[in-house]
Amino acid sequence: MKVFISADIEGVTGLISWSQAGRPNSDHYDYAFARRMMTHDVNAAVRGARIAGATHVVIKDSHGNSKNLLIDELESGVELISGHGSGRHGMMEGIDGSFDAAFLIGYHAKAGSGEGIMEHTYTGRAHRLFINEIELGEMGLSAATAGRLGVPLAMVSSDEKGCQEATSMIPGVHTAVTKFGIGRYMGRLLHPSETGPLIQKTAEKALKNLNKPWTFNGECVVRLEVNRTEDADWAARIPGVTRIDGYNVSVTVDNYTDAQSWAVVLMSVGQLGMGAHD
Repeated sequence: MKVFISADIEGVTGLISWSQAGRPNSDHYDYAFARRMMTHDVNAAVRGARIAGATHVVIKDSHGNSKNLLIDELESGVELISGHGSGRHGMMEGIDGSFDAAFLIGYHAKAGSGEGIMEHTYTGRAHRLFINEIELGEMGLSAATAGRLGVPLAMVSSDEKGCQEATSMIPGVHTAVTKFGIGRYMGRLLHPSETGPLIQKTAEKALKNLNKPWTFNGECVVRLEVNRTEDADWAARIPGVTRIDGYNVSVTVDNYTDAQSWAVVLMSVGQLGMGAHD
């Protein structure tokens, strides 16, 4: 059995702010701790998958510059996809139809989720993202990417709001709650001695009770709503993109694979609006 794991950092054990869950510089003083916790949660998922019969596990590091997981501390025998900048599958780069299941470990709730710890969608400047008028965050994009290839999203670990988002969208998905948000940067955190076994047991159960792939079929309309008009200004420069109003742009494509690529492009290009006032 082959299992694909995409790992983000905001939803892992013990973290409540980007001063921890960032990258190695002086603005993120607790990054070393965040890397260890991210590795801790991924390892728990790997152990659970192997108990359920997984023989091949591929892990995609999907946070920031995608150089977070400590490979020397990962469970032996796994494969790690590190770094970013190439491919079309984004946070699911490396997945294909040969996998039996996908896990999302350490993911977070979409932008605007009340009491979702570090809630955001991709760049942090997207207000709402829709495909065929279904609002998606990073979990939805990743789940549909797997589903497009016939791979079910079997498990998600996140904070309470992230897990609620997953179960409301994907029938039969199994979830492991690592913490409970009180605000965007405040939460009630479970100890690693509790989250590790919980993630492991959830992973094992998920593979023993696989759900069905979830995705979008046929033509897809991607709509990005930003909260700064300068971001829409930049996104609307792309040929084929329609400016709906001050905050919304859209593009229509033939299939979900293209929709996912366009969603990432629109959010990334829109972020260039950050420098418009310089």
